[in-house]
Amino acid sequence: MEKTIAQQKIDVNEEGYMNDFSQWSKEVATEIAKEQGIQMTDEHWKVIDYIHEKYKNEEPLSIRGMKKSGAVDIKTFYALFPGGPLKKATMIAGIPKPKSCI
Repeated sequence: MEKTIAQQKIDVNEEGYMNDFSQWSKEVATEIAKEQGIQMTDEHWKVIDYIHEKYKNEEPLSIRGMKKSGAVDIKTFYALFPGGPLKKATMIAGIPKPKSCI
């Protein structure tokens, strides 16, 4: 289905995750973050960059992996993306929901 985000028609699934990564941009990410009640900061972008790196290398994402990432510590990760940090961070990053998320 289509959703208008940052004045663009974006293809999303029923949960709101983007279906086409090529449609992702920082503007789109910022709008998705606002919908999630998140104001993006440099620390948020560090996490998004880490997620993109993992995604490009086809490496699975997990909370445990985030803990070892060096991008942010786990407490900060939960503080940056409250209420389901991995789900929210991957949604903002424009990638499919990780299999490790229910």
